[in-house]
Amino acid sequence: MTVLVLAPHPDDFDAIGVTLRRLHERQHLLHLAVLTVGANGVDGRGSRDEKTALREAEQADSCRFFGLPAARCRFLRLWDDPLADAQDHARLRAHILGLGPDLVFMPHGNDSNATHRRAYQSFCAIAAGDRLTLQACLNQDAKTLAMRRDLYTSFDADLAEWKAQLLRHHRSQQQRNLRTRHIGFDARVLQLNRDAAASLGLDSPYAEVFELMRFDDGVPVPHTG
Repeated sequence: MTVLVLAPHPDDFDAIGVTLRRLHERQHLLHLAVLTVGANGVDGRGSRDEKTALREAEQADSCRFFGLPAARCRFLRLWDDPLADAQDHARLRAHILGLGPDLVFMPHGNDSNATHRRAYQSFCAIAAGDRLTLQACLNQDAKTLAMRRDLYTSFDADLAEWKAQLLRHHRSQQQRNLRTRHIGFDARVLQLNRDAAASLGLDSPYAEVFELMRFDDGVPVPHTG
């Protein structure tokens, strides 16, 4: 399959890294589109361009660790200028249609983060306008308010340590979480995965959770199986 990961921010790819690793190991073609620059998530001094460069370098480092070829990671830098909304929509649409994905990963629309919601809404608008037919996985995030749990990827402590290393490539987010939440970015994501596994009653200690949705001729159809 051609698999497209729509990541609203640098680091959203890594939050579902175990699921993506298993797809990558099975030779499915993963493509990452980082939608926004994420500069607001960087503490301290520095220009917006410097903070953008930092976050994109962190994502590039994590992709190298993951094994994703650099050619399959694109930084689209959308939604920075309200006057460019039409152009941004056209760029995102061109990227999606150019890849023709069979499967798309993206945030759930029921999320407290406005950029996560916009990523979902923008994809739905493109799917409707171009009458796309494909499968989607809406991933659970720390800011997801509520969702169906149709699919999960369970994993053990060894893969949890690998995922922690992947997440720690986002050094700015690790430091920011330690300062504001007194817990590292890696530990915060893995705690979500631990809580998910416990609530599902799994034997494995961790799980990444998804809601499945099919887009049929552009119409979103919830999973019922």
